[in-house]
Formats: sequence, C-alpha cells, structure tokens
Amino acid sequence: MDNNRRDFLKIMAAGAAVAALPAYAQQPKKKKAGNSVAQTVLPRWRGFNLLDMFTMRSKGDFQEDDFRWMRDWGFDFVRFPMCYRLWIEDGDDYKLYEPMLEKLDRAVELAGKYGLHVSLNFHRGPGYSVNREFTEPFNLWKDKEPLDAFCFHWQMLAKRYRGVSRDKLSFDLINEPPSIGERMSRADHERVVRTAVAAIREISPDRIVIADGISWGNEPAPELADLGIAQSTRAYQPMFISHYKASWVNSDRYPEPAWPGHGWDRKRLEQHYQKWADLAKKGVGVHCGEGGAYNKTPHKVVLAWLKDVLEILTDHGIGLSIWNLRGSFGILNSGRKDVEYEDFHGHKLDRKLLKLLQEFE
Repeated sequence: MDNNRRDFLKIMAAGAAVAALPAYAQQPKKKKAGNSVAQTVLPRWRGFNLLDMFTMRSKGDFQEDDFRWMRDWGFDFVRFPMCYRLWIEDGDDYKLYEPMLEKLDRAVELAGKYGLHVSLNFHRGPGYSVNREFTEPFNLWKDKEPLDAFCFHWQMLAKRYRGVSRDKLSFDLINEPPSIGERMSRADHERVVRTAVAAIREISPDRIVIADGISWGNEPAPELADLGIAQSTRAYQPMFISHYKASWVNSDRYPEPAWPGHGWDRKRLEQHYQKWADLAKKGVGVHCGEGGAYNKTPHKVVLAWLKDVLEILTDHGIGLSIWNLRGSFGILNSGRKDVEYEDFHGHKLDRKLLKLLQEFE
C-alpha cells in the first residue's frame, strides 16, 4: 500500500504541474457595473456533484469520462457527496475497508488529471445524514461517540491526501446540517464544526475546509466567521421548483411550478441570497455546493429560474455545483419528458441546460 500511495501522490503532483492555472488562483469575476463582488476568498467554482459514493449501495466506480467531459465543457469543480459506511467494515467506525478508499484515491487522481478542484463531502458522517436509508445509532450534534469517529475519519482523509495541494482538494465537513431544534442547537453546530476543523488542522493546517449552511444549507453561520473556513449554501429555493414531485421530500402539497410565481420572484430570490453576500463581505469564502431542479419540473421553468439564480450568485462571486451530472437533476440522462435530447457518446445530453451553465464562465 505504501508504494501505491507514493505512486498516487506522484501522479497528483504531476497533474498539478501541468495544469495551466490552479483553480484556487483564479480570481472571481467582477460585476459588469464595475463594483466589487462580495465573495473574493474562493474561486467561483463551477461544476457538478458525482454520486458514485453517495449511498450505502454505491460501488465507488467513478467514470473517467465524467471528469473529461466536465473539463471539456469548461467546468473546474467536482464535489463527491460520500457515505462513510462504504469504507468501514462490520459496522465498526474504526475498521477501515481499504479497497473502497483506493477507489476514492482514483477519483481524486482523475479530478487532478483533468484540472478539476475536488471537494470531499460527508453526505453521511458518523451520527448524521439527511439520507433516510439508515438510522445512525448516535447523534453527531449531541453525542461524544460520533464526534470522535467523525474526527477520526476526517483525520484519516487529511493524512491520506496530505500531499495533494489545497488548490486541488478541499474538505466539506457534513452535508446540510438540520434546522435549529431538538436534534441540534446553534451551539451544538458550532462546537462540532470547530472540533472537526481543529482535528483536520492538526494534520493539514492549510486545507480549505467548508461547512454547509444550517437548515439544510439555507442559513449561514456568522458565528464561525473567525474560524478561517468557507461556508456552502444551496440553490434549491423555492422548493416547489427544485423538488416538484420529488418522493424524498414532502412535495405532495407543492403547487404547479411557475417562475415567477406563488410568492417568489427575482427580488425575493435576491433577498434569500443577500445573507450569504453579507457573510462573504466579512471575509468568509462562500460557495453553492448543490443546486438544480428535479426532472418533474417543466424544463422552461427550470431554465428561467436557474438563469436568475446563476445571475444572482455570479454577481456575488459565488460559484455553483449542480446536483448532479448524470441523473434527474443533471445535464445527462435526466429523464425529463419535455427535452429534445442530443445524443452524446450514447448518453442523452440536455444541451439547453448545458449552454445556460456555460454562459456563466
């Protein structure tokens, strides 16, 4: 394994050397009016989520074509929402399953090969996940046991990728913490984030660390502004557009999607993101780690709404990563019934959605 690790890090270093410009060195674009954007700490990363380690049923078989196509289309970012239980054995949080971690090595290597910044995210971490496929035995936000395991896994990844530059790789702690309530207080959230960040920095002091917003990515945590980490929002509001007829949310009462409509318009969307711009003005890096609309929303509504989202985020210097590349939110094989697909290497490409995303380079 030591030889494999050395070879892996050599490949990553070579990939970094041939890249024309590290993603982290890119400067956010300015508004057309000449005013400075709010967010200047991070690049305005643009890309997609890849779901090959998303659930407990995932195989970790990342496809090299996905990385190549993202690069060729002009994107610079990929996020891996991951389930930590894929790389443990016998339900033991501290017993690692090396073959799955080697698949993750390969995916990180592929991102570097094609000049994409990769963000590693725990979609399921010890003690918490928004995914209902498994009930964690402890509560990350309240209990010591899962927090200890959470820090163990982040330190394991910090050691594993210590030789990969911050330009190429960042850590996104845990996907979409819940709203303030019984499961978690604001103080609980702050304690968990600060503890995990300290654990990572013991190994990789300069690693870019990202904390998803509270209330499923919708609310920033300004109390963490002094920590020197970035924060991640979402592009899912309003939910009646992004999750219309989605089975995993309570969508049965959502109205027929329209944009603008049902009390939402461009102005309200701007107000929704203003709190994130205000956070950015405090010197906090902000990115939008997930966004997009499920395939039951009419395509013309998706395009009109997403154009406004992209314009607002771009004006603030905030990048967007679509959920997902392939699948019901994506540009490939989305299953929409109102799209004229283009054949693309045997896949169904939503060219109109791709072109919209490419307008915001």
